[in-house]
Amino acid sequence: MKSIDEAYMKMALELAERGWGHTSPNPLVGCVIVKDGQIVGRGYHEKYGQPHAEVNAIWDAGESSRGATLYVNLEPCCHYGKTPPCSELIIKSGLKRVVVGMRDPNPKVQGGGIKQLLDAGIEVETGVREEESRRLNEIFIKHISKGEPFVILKTAVTMDGRTCTVTGDSKWITSEESRKLVHRVRANASCLVTGVETVIKDDPMLNVRLEGDWKNPLRVVLDSKARLPLGSKLLTNEPGNTLVCVTEDAGGEKVETIRRSGAQVLVLPKSENGVDVKALMANLAERGFDSVLVEAGARVNTSFLRAGLVDKVMMFMAPKILTGASSPSWTAGSPPSLMSEAIKLEGIWAESVGRDILVQGYIKGGRLCLPE
Repeated sequence: MKSIDEAYMKMALELAERGWGHTSPNPLVGCVIVKDGQIVGRGYHEKYGQPHAEVNAIWDAGESSRGATLYVNLEPCCHYGKTPPCSELIIKSGLKRVVVGMRDPNPKVQGGGIKQLLDAGIEVETGVREEESRRLNEIFIKHISKGEPFVILKTAVTMDGRTCTVTGDSKWITSEESRKLVHRVRANASCLVTGVETVIKDDPMLNVRLEGDWKNPLRVVLDSKARLPLGSKLLTNEPGNTLVCVTEDAGGEKVETIRRSGAQVLVLPKSENGVDVKALMANLAERGFDSVLVEAGARVNTSFLRAGLVDKVMMFMAPKILTGASSPSWTAGSPPSLMSEAIKLEGIWAESVGRDILVQGYIKGGRLCLPE
């Protein structure tokens, strides 16, 4: 692998990120075309239903594509969807070499695009910055491979693992930079799940508050007994984008009042902790949602973790120490008796966000699953 290939692939990945929050359920893809050591074309998939990255880059390069090298973080598609196959356009454009970050796990592709290029006599290099390519499209990979949403559990804690003080004060644990990043994460999620206790305590909007044109995720509230306050922002601001999940324990009159507010109501089976989160995830999968962001309290967090539904954990850790044993933690319930029973993470990395540290990792055994 040439270091120059990695450099150009990094550029392709940076271009791909420009589509953040706008391409779902399609992947994030960027493309760079290089000829005689000069970049002659750039492009990225800007929005779902619009031309793919390779198309935009080839259009940008024009006749300069002939004899050039194309860098793209995901294998070019070889099937007809909302747009024609990118592999055919690459062949017609006279490109001599294609460098790919990762193979496409889509069953309609899975090496087919690469094979078409090779059969046409184009040199193909794969696996350049593959881990970064997979991480960028972790949502797409799981959803297209398993038909299930990718689940991110996000939490914000002090250095001693507390989410608020003994009086419930939590504003603000983390920095403004961290909170802005959370809004960016929301913008790329299909659904945002929280618990009714969080709504009662904080009355959150759970929307995306960033400059520009961003979509809001579906706001899902786990509310087994329909205790959601009728004056809450989730029912008075875009109620049609709120899904309230109840059980048979909920009073019929309150449920109908919630429905009349414009919100969606879903009756799900009960579990020992309230709404059965596995049943919820099955329902969201049936609806075609590709990602879920869990922003909730300790009880909901623990329900998702113990049900084996979480793929990735994002922990924002502030440089603060509350001390004491009474302040709430981000998980709840009885702990295991053996360290071997702990939920393990892998693929860990950390970065500074403002004055905070963001630690991310994948639940062991479920990270960035790809078909063999």
